[in-house]
Amino acid sequence: MSELKAELKVVEGSYAVAHAVKTCHPDVIAAYPITPQTHIAENLSQFNADGELGNCEYITVESEFSALSTLIGASATGARTYASTASQGLALMHEALFNAAGMRLPIVMTVANRALSAPLSIWNDQQDSIAQRDVGWIQLYAEDPQEAADMTPQAYKISEDRDVMTPAMICFDGFILTHVYEPVALLEEELTDEFLPPFNPEHILDPKNPETFGAFADPSIYTEFRYMQELGMREALKKIDPVAEEFREIYGRYYGGLLDEYRLDDAEIVLVAMGSIIGTIKDVIDEVRRDGIKAGLLKIRSFRPFPLDAVRKALKNAGIIVTLDKNISIGKCEGALCTEIKAALYNTRLDTPVVGYMLGHGGRDVPPEIIKKIINKATRSMKDGLTIESSYADLKEEFV
Repeated sequence: MSELKAELKVVEGSYAVAHAVKTCHPDVIAAYPITPQTHIAENLSQFNADGELGNCEYITVESEFSALSTLIGASATGARTYASTASQGLALMHEALFNAAGMRLPIVMTVANRALSAPLSIWNDQQDSIAQRDVGWIQLYAEDPQEAADMTPQAYKISEDRDVMTPAMICFDGFILTHVYEPVALLEEELTDEFLPPFNPEHILDPKNPETFGAFADPSIYTEFRYMQELGMREALKKIDPVAEEFREIYGRYYGGLLDEYRLDDAEIVLVAMGSIIGTIKDVIDEVRRDGIKAGLLKIRSFRPFPLDAVRKALKNAGIIVTLDKNISIGKCEGALCTEIKAALYNTRLDTPVVGYMLGHGGRDVPPEIIKKIINKATRSMKDGLTIESSYADLKEEFV
């Protein structure tokens, strides 16, 4: 992550994202309110009212399903499109998410991560986007508002690449990041114009040159469509790091790429996580390092496509790996990162133990003391062996 060189302004996280979207010159925005993403749509609406979105069509729709369905139609005609949503709204889009991916439409959407009901919660965890991990969308997770903003033009550039043509969601934690006010280097429009070329897809819906998108596929060809989607994801995997480097060259800062490493060179205990919890983990690692505990962090930014080779390389010297998940697979009592990391190490020569902790569900605070306790348990496990493979880190005592 490079030092910021641009002028910093204290803005809300949602404003930083909306401003980034504006600089990308979307042709169609579909807006529907749901906490905690509503401020993104409100800021874009204000930009539109002030004439700052140019010829963009800002469409207020009657549901999140309608929002994505509108963008599917617009994207198929060659428009650059955008939406934002959260939680139940993302769940309502579920069917259409498959449609967008299967039609190879490079829609970009910001997901303000929020817990799913029931019981009803408006606070943050990552269950909503993790529940959509297999729909065929690129998933990028942001640590802070700067990263969420800077990954917006990067997501367009990756998704709209003719070898990729895959929709992308940029996930950042609701309230913790959407509503926080921080110093942010807002994207300069002229630099974004230099970085992000106009959208010029090879295939579009055009009455003068009729084509069919997402039509009926019988068993003789359906499998090959899914295989081509996988090829698109593989191409995205190749391009995420180079696009981040190109962003660095133009903007003078680095917020992108498949993953980040923090104090991993000699780390025996490696924590693996995504999203806003990263900042707390870094602070705790600095503190326990002063006590002689060799802890480090592997931050996963690209969850889909999952950076298998990069993860294996980063974890090759770890003594124990600890995953921290703000989600859970009910019935398996394990978080998505835990499952992915175990799978990444399977069939390799690495026999490093992996232990998973689930925490922060429904917006429960994750104080440094919880992270320290997890590190202390990992230290004991390196000496005595694992006693558990996965558990909750922050259950109330009467439930333990």
